[in-house]
Amino acid sequence: MIVIAGALLGAIIGAMTAKKRNGNRADMWQYGTVYAIAFALGGLILTIAIEKLVF
Repeated sequence: MIVIAGALLGAIIGAMTAKKRNGNRADMWQYGTVYAIAFALGGLILTIAIEKLVF
C-alpha cells in the first residue's frame, strides 16, 4: 500500500511541479512519471524497512 500511495502522490506532485514551472502537457507527464517512480522506490524501501523491524 505504501508503494502505491507513494506512486500516486509522486505523480501528483510531479505534475504540479511541471505546471508551476510553466511546462506543457508532455512536461507534466514526464515529471509525473519520474516523481512517481522515485516516490514508489522510496515507499518500497520504507516497506522493506518496516517489514524487517516489525517481523
